Amino acid sequence: MSSTFSRRRVVQAAASALALGAVGRAAAQALPKMRFSSAFTEQDPRADAYKAFAAATKGDFEFQPYWGNTLFKQGTELVALQRGNLEMANLAPQDISKQLPAWSLLTSAYLFRDVAHLKKTFNSDVGREFVKMARDKLEIEVIAPVYFGARHVNLKPEKTIRTPADLAGIKLRMPPGEFWQFLGESIGVNPTPVAFAEVYTALQTGAIDGQDNPLVLSKLMKFDEVTTQFVLTGHVVGYDVLTVSSKAWNALKPEQQARLRSAADKAIDDYTAAFQGKERDIVAALKAEGKKVYVPDVDAFRAFAQKRYLDKYGRDWPPGALERINAL
Repeated sequence: MSSTFSRRRVVQAAASALALGAVGRAAAQALPKMRFSSAFTEQDPRADAYKAFAAATKGDFEFQPYWGNTLFKQGTELVALQRGNLEMANLAPQDISKQLPAWSLLTSAYLFRDVAHLKKTFNSDVGREFVKMARDKLEIEVIAPVYFGARHVNLKPEKTIRTPADLAGIKLRMPPGEFWQFLGESIGVNPTPVAFAEVYTALQTGAIDGQDNPLVLSKLMKFDEVTTQFVLTGHVVGYDVLTVSSKAWNALKPEQQARLRSAADKAIDDYTAAFQGKERDIVAALKAEGKKVYVPDVDAFRAFAQKRYLDKYGRDWPPGALERINAL
């Protein structure tokens, strides 16, 4: 009888353990899946930020990254979010502005003075109005901007550049497309479309006079080998936005939403600080190479560019939004 009782206890204990295991597995399976799409690869520094974000939120959802547009092609992520085929993306603000013209303000040259101004704008009343606009009209939740470097003019000619007038006639490589060509015009150059893979050779042969990219990328691609100077125009503070579909966002509890925002802010802030350190190191390295690296009359560039953008796109912008952002 004692033996029978013992066997019964063992069986019951085993059954309880199996049941608990099944409950644990069910709980794990119940975590919502957040499929994430980005144009950058897993080797990009931004991937480390998203991995830190995923680790901090692992109790709230299962982060499933697809780096390098392996799930959706670049430019199609917004529609995928809206259709419920994707939960989260590192989205270009230019993609948002294609559906929501008011957002073209947030892609214009010389809108943001630096990274701090970028973050301050999104956390301000005017920034929250743009976030609400995207939520109401596009059914997406914009969480935070993700900085990836300010664009600076990098030239082969040794001519000193102080104002947009000094760039007249300069053939500056810009990516193909209306947005990029107009960006070139807004800083005073003759924009010349050249594929990114051909920029080094085009600089080397003199087919173009210069190019503009963030310093980290320019150094990585060794453009400093075939140019003489970097003019720190900072005409675009480059960023994407961490975005969640409204369907996925609304499925989270308020406390989960709060943890998601907090984790995103922490991961992005840490990454941004490290990235800015790399930018400072590259400026020092370029100067050590003997390259001219200097800041032009940024106020003159800002006034020139903002007038061009207002003339072309101002009718799409919310009245007073540019002035409010400038005043922050």
